[in-house]
Amino acid sequence: MDETANQTLDTVGPRLKHLRLRRDVSLTTLAAETGISTSTLSRLEAGLRRPTLEQLLPLARYYGVTIDSLVDAPRTANPRVDLRPMSCSDGSIIIPLTRRPGGIQAYKFVLLTGRDDTVPELRSHEGYDWAYVLNGTLRLILGDQDLVLKAGEAAEFDTRTPHWFGATSAGPVEYLSLVGRQGQRAHVRATTDDH
Repeated sequence: MDETANQTLDTVGPRLKHLRLRRDVSLTTLAAETGISTSTLSRLEAGLRRPTLEQLLPLARYYGVTIDSLVDAPRTANPRVDLRPMSCSDGSIIIPLTRRPGGIQAYKFVLLTGRDDTVPELRSHEGYDWAYVLNGTLRLILGDQDLVLKAGEAAEFDTRTPHWFGATSAGPVEYLSLVGRQGQRAHVRATTDDH
């Protein structure tokens, strides 16, 4: 195995520990969810054992990240096709679904279980946003409105209105966001044809 591969594998343990601690999950819970023993998980996180593909797959699935992000694989040569998920400091994950300049950009957001007493930090910017909840419950503060959206519900708004997205204590939430930087709106077409 070459030196680069060794260095890449040496960074997996700290990355796994960081993901687990950020989500406030115990080794026992993680072991039960992934089928990997607590002692193996502990050795992986401490860098005393190199992970195998059979271990990385359930860990990536549990954390909702790609194996590439777990091992910090080098970026592809063409950045237009590198749609690697981005982990945020609060534990949320942003998955870009498009990578083209201008026009509407699409993202999938995965937010960890939130607290209902979280004080939102509203922000505003140029553009238009369309959000669709895939799973869970999404809290949307939009100006002076405090909205709760369930799976299958959507919201559309001008992003110059101060807004904030968050999960609730009901559990994690996944949602899609289409953002038009210059105020483009999503166009939804419904047909009544019986074809």
